[in-house]
Amino acid sequence: MSSSETRPVPAALKSLRFAALRRSTILYPLAGLVVVCLVMVFASDSFLSTSNITNILRQVSINALIAVGMTFVILTGGIDLSVGAVMALAGTLAAGLMSHGGSAALGLLACIGAGVGFGAANGAFVAIARMPPIIVTLATMGIARGLALIYTGGYPVSGLPDWIGFFGSGTVLSVQMPIVMMVMVYLIGWVLLERTPFGRYVFAIGGNETATRLSGVRVVRAKLMVYVISGLTTAIAAIVLTGRLMSGQPNAGNGFELDAIAAVVLGGTSIAGGRGSLIGTLIGALLLGVLNNGLNMVGVDPYVQNVIKGGIILLAIYIGRDRRSV
Repeated sequence: MSSSETRPVPAALKSLRFAALRRSTILYPLAGLVVVCLVMVFASDSFLSTSNITNILRQVSINALIAVGMTFVILTGGIDLSVGAVMALAGTLAAGLMSHGGSAALGLLACIGAGVGFGAANGAFVAIARMPPIIVTLATMGIARGLALIYTGGYPVSGLPDWIGFFGSGTVLSVQMPIVMMVMVYLIGWVLLERTPFGRYVFAIGGNETATRLSGVRVVRAKLMVYVISGLTTAIAAIVLTGRLMSGQPNAGNGFELDAIAAVVLGGTSIAGGRGSLIGTLIGALLLGVLNNGLNMVGVDPYVQNVIKGGIILLAIYIGRDRRSV
């Protein structure tokens, strides 16, 4: 074979590698995180301090925990707008049952039960009744918020035992407990999504639900499970928030659903489903956290911050759309 016939091969390989790189779900989020970190390093001398990095990770933990379940939901082509309100309800139930010498075990069980219960209800309406996820979770968002306000009378619940603060600000081997819980949940979620048949079903449903159903997959059960997972991770986030605030706040979690969706989308997960990763979601949550922290450190007006974050989310969606066409 002549040398002229072999010349196109390296170029073709390079083209394929470049296309594969562009299709990567974590390349752009990771690049964005690196760029934002570099900008903040030059903008503030204290950005890279140990205390500030720890503070960023601790602040990110709650949104990152909620975003784990949100990733599962969005990968199936769904959405869960109820997570912020469910977190408030779960937190107030736990606080109410634990306050003033109440049962700690019962409080924690009520917290987990509220999250899983609302997740199961969302999943039943979406998967069994085949109602639109955005409508279902918008309705359950109102129900959960209303129940939290009814239960507390609109006032915070205080008088919690000191040990609950361990979940919000305690340390394990000098690492803050919210960070430890975040890492553990992501590891479990990654194994479930990437190393089990259930994870493959989640991706398949988001890619083509009809074909997945015809192939013999129990789509209803799988979709029900992703909403239960979303409720469970929301309840875990509620435990962290309750421990941090040392109270149950019925108005907690306002806008948290949008932050979780933003983390998932910034992490490269397609809002249409079928494409994404939990590693990308974690990067997206960190990107939001670094952005919030850095903009606060340099004194950017909060209203301007909303504009900047909104623009970045739109850019992330556009890049994801462009990447799917490669």
